[in-house]
Amino acid sequence: MADSDTQFDVIVVGAGVMGSSTAYHLAKTGNRVLILEQFDFLHHRGSSHGESRTIRATYPEDYYHDLVMESYELWKMAEAEIGYRVYFPAEQLDIGPFEDKSLVAVVETCRKHSIPHLVLDRGQLAEKYSGRVEIPADWVAVWSKYGGLIKPTKAVSMFQTLAYKNGAVLKDNAEVVEIKRDGSSGGIVISIANGESFRGKKCVVTVGAWARKLVKSVSGIELPIQPLEVAVSYWRIKEGAEAEYAIGGGLPTLASYGNPYIYGTPSWEFPGLIKVAIHGGHLCDPNKRTWGSGEQLPIAVLKEWIEGRFGGRVDSSEPAATQLCMYSMTPDEDFVIDFLGREFEKDVVIGGGFSGHGFKMAPVVGRILSELALKGEAEGVELKYFKIARFEENPKGNVKSFADQVKLH
Repeated sequence: MADSDTQFDVIVVGAGVMGSSTAYHLAKTGNRVLILEQFDFLHHRGSSHGESRTIRATYPEDYYHDLVMESYELWKMAEAEIGYRVYFPAEQLDIGPFEDKSLVAVVETCRKHSIPHLVLDRGQLAEKYSGRVEIPADWVAVWSKYGGLIKPTKAVSMFQTLAYKNGAVLKDNAEVVEIKRDGSSGGIVISIANGESFRGKKCVVTVGAWARKLVKSVSGIELPIQPLEVAVSYWRIKEGAEAEYAIGGGLPTLASYGNPYIYGTPSWEFPGLIKVAIHGGHLCDPNKRTWGSGEQLPIAVLKEWIEGRFGGRVDSSEPAATQLCMYSMTPDEDFVIDFLGREFEKDVVIGGGFSGHGFKMAPVVGRILSELALKGEAEGVELKYFKIARFEENPKGNVKSFADQVKLH
């Protein structure tokens, strides 16, 4: 094998949406890039597959605002380069009890960053959406135009295609078993399960639910990233109401704060079905999953929520379909974006722990990871909330005034 086939400026380990976006940003700036994926490209074993993800600017944590707003623009930029759409606009609606601290923080974020929004009571919400979305008398709703949906598998394919068009080398079924210093060049040597080795000046690790295992094996660092298996449920819209809940009909993407946090999307991927799911799952080993179809879902909670939100227009008797996914959870539900350090210093960058809400920000995360690898810093972003060291100072990570959103069940 020629040296040119094994030597790269940057090697990206993991070809989910974060790794694929990183490879795209690296390749379009003229770097020689290799991306390694342990399974087939576009597989369904991680966190980057499926039919839809939401995007919203209304975060309780205000430090995500700039990342989301830049991502809106970067999604559109990548779409222009590829020639097809992966992002589809929608309004966003955050709802919950009026005293819920997360929802209060959402309003504070909107005010701080001048996000156009409306705070609606029960009657105002019913009027705005003609009874399609309802809330109890002691709840409020926060409306914003910054919502939307993203096609996940299509988006990953888009980034991989653009990376390839810009010269990146893509290799799947290539499980990384070792990352070490190159004693001769000072760069990084990466070995895969079939015995092949590749050399890079820099390395970016974006392996999702496998981050904890891989990072510990190559560096001894124990990242507090816990995989969850998550079941996403779809519910049948009653006959005659299908158009009222379809994308493009004005229905917003939904975030419902409380215990549990529930989210929903307009009918899109499966005609006649609406996605309503709990933001949570059960602990799992990503290599030993049960592949159940949602038996552990708290169905009673979802049924009650659906009965109270959609005016009887959605059948709450049972889910019509479920799909499985994984989250990679940190204790504070914030990302890990940092240098691995120790003997790798700034030559290995880690992106992980996206905690079930990172997909929407993949374009900007890819930019950040690429700049950290190439320049040692990322322009225009504050990364202190995403440092590994925060868990040394406090095992629970960033301190927040509101409860965790993701629940175990």
